[in-house]
Amino acid sequence: MTAYYFEEYSEGKVIATPGRTITEADIVNFAGFTGDWAQMHTNEEFSKGAFFGRRIAHGALTFAVSTGLVVRSGALSDETTIGFYGVDQLRYLKPVSIGDTIRCEIQVLGKQDKGKNGVVDLGIKILNHRDEEVAVYNMKILSKKRNESG
Repeated sequence: MTAYYFEEYSEGKVIATPGRTITEADIVNFAGFTGDWAQMHTNEEFSKGAFFGRRIAHGALTFAVSTGLVVRSGALSDETTIGFYGVDQLRYLKPVSIGDTIRCEIQVLGKQDKGKNGVVDLGIKILNHRDEEVAVYNMKILSKKRNESG
């Protein structure tokens, strides 16, 4: 895995992540961890008559898994990332179901030099195994420089 320092991000650069399949265990564990036992996630019979016609993953679960995929790509790493600045414009576009495999496309939207480090703006697209966008958001990270003298 490549770990990216501030200097290695250039506007327009695209970084791909590996994929990950969402499982029944993911949904149950996430519901238990968060306390979100909404029936659209946890009740098969209820979900058959609900809006999507099937159980779906929590949106927050999809987002959380995407952050792990971003880490696996090297765009966030213990070696080069100082901190996660935040998320803007998070939108869920399509449901994610048990058995769907998601991956991310990360595009560098810009960066700001802050002297000894810098802020990098990343556009994240979460795609399913049919290459459909299921969610999008912008992530900001505080990144180390190779030469921290500024």
